[in-house]
Amino acid sequence: MVTYLLKKSYRLKDYKEIEFNDLWGDHGVFTTMWLFDKPQKILFFNQHISNLIKSTKVFKVYKTDLKLNILKILKKIINPKIKYNHLLRVAINKKTLSVSIRKRIKPKLDFTLNLVNLKRVKPEYKNLKYKQILKHLSKLDNSKNDIGLSVNNKVFETGTSNLVFIKNNKIFLPKNN
Repeated sequence: MVTYLLKKSYRLKDYKEIEFNDLWGDHGVFTTMWLFDKPQKILFFNQHISNLIKSTKVFKVYKTDLKLNILKILKKIINPKIKYNHLLRVAINKKTLSVSIRKRIKPKLDFTLNLVNLKRVKPEYKNLKYKQILKHLSKLDNSKNDIGLSVNNKVFETGTSNLVFIKNNKIFLPKNN
């Protein structure tokens, strides 16, 4: 079960806080970033935000000054007194921007990947049509298991992890999709 440190949603037309909605299953996009340390750092922050903005344009949920408003919200909600080791998720649809911070689960050494016959729509973008993925992930202990999305004997990606395969001292990473 996920324990949230923070959950907030904002109306995009004026950025007023509204009742939290995680937006899963909606038409929109998200990114999840590692928030860590004190003072706080976000790993690959600029790349995550750039890809998020690019994705909002592809999914036609982009709003003017979105990046600036995301930065303002993050500055307001990230507590400088906390030493973080959390995941920060920003999700956007046509009307709402949602932000959540949850504890980062440390993976165990005996981690396994369960293959599932599934491929995301537009996998190059983190879109919110994740209901099928979440259905599979909810049955697993995320510290020990993840799912591999596989179609036609090709593994495309995982539900939450990064893929790295090693065979005969060679490293293999997914190239496309």
